[in-house]
Amino acid sequence: MPRSKPKRGSGGSAARGGGRLQTVGLFVTLVAVAVLVGSLAWGAWQHFGGPSVVAPAASSDSAQRTSVRAPTERVRVQVLNATPTHGLARRATDVLRDHGFDVVETGNAPRGTSPESSVVVDRVGRIEVARQVADALGIQRVESNRDTNLILDVTVILGRDWQPPAASP
Repeated sequence: MPRSKPKRGSGGSAARGGGRLQTVGLFVTLVAVAVLVGSLAWGAWQHFGGPSVVAPAASSDSAQRTSVRAPTERVRVQVLNATPTHGLARRATDVLRDHGFDVVETGNAPRGTSPESSVVVDRVGRIEVARQVADALGIQRVESNRDTNLILDVTVILGRDWQPPAASP
């Protein structure tokens, strides 16, 4: 049986359009891979290359600066203000983020919660991580109260005793 030539028609332009679509798809895939590799490299650098950070003094009467170790992994923190002072949770959030902690939620503590002294609560059974957060904020009291329903590692409850660090000149 003799072979026939393929017919030319509208199929040729569709094939060219498909080539463009493949090129765009390939480009998008390459960009996605580059972003993924960059993200992995950034995470590895943060994990292995994170320098220690110096914390500001916990109060104005303390002239001594304490060394606070930067977290070596992601530490998710919730900051709750249990005082009538507006903006306290935001200021504590700034301090924690300056020290490398990931503050995932800020707000006011539930009504009726008004401790005289601030407390840092370990939520996942890693008290040493809660102590790092407490050191960054100059808080002495650290407790452990595991709660697997929360998607965070540490809760900070700011009491009447917590004073934001003085601004650096």
